[in-house]
Amino acid sequence: MSGSLGEHPRVVVMGVSGSGKSTIGALIAADLGLPFLDGDALHPIENVRKMAGGTPLDDADRAPWLRAVGRALADAPDGLVIACSALKRAYRDLIASEAPGAVFVHLAGTRDVLAARMEGRTDHFMPTTLLDSQLATLQPLEADERGVTVDVAAPVDAVVRESVAAVRGLV
Repeated sequence: MSGSLGEHPRVVVMGVSGSGKSTIGALIAADLGLPFLDGDALHPIENVRKMAGGTPLDDADRAPWLRAVGRALADAPDGLVIACSALKRAYRDLIASEAPGAVFVHLAGTRDVLAARMEGRTDHFMPTTLLDSQLATLQPLEADERGVTVDVAAPVDAVVRESVAAVRGLV
């Protein structure tokens, strides 16, 4: 992999809640033979409480978490796949400042698809009511960013195949 982190891929599986970051991310990691980490595990407890209460995070809330995500990538000598919303360009830039060469896989979908997925979950702190605020915050990958956008309306195995092929092509 080009960049200062060596030859092992550092991959951020990004998107709004309900896009399948954790599920798809774990499958991408397995396919690439890399460890997987759900970036939600790196949130400070204050952030989790805020989101669970239905309050969107602001940029000040997110900054320490995004730095922790970048450090987790940078500290993974053999590579890592991490799930992280990374909704704004500035957030991705902050992650990449800690982990140069990181590749972003944006799992994108329509609001209807995402809401249906969120409503089917019972084990997550993010309420469906925050989906609209996440969609409003989302800034899709730009042409100069290292990554790929994959439509999550496709079957899971197709999403994983497309994502893995793109990551391999970018590292």
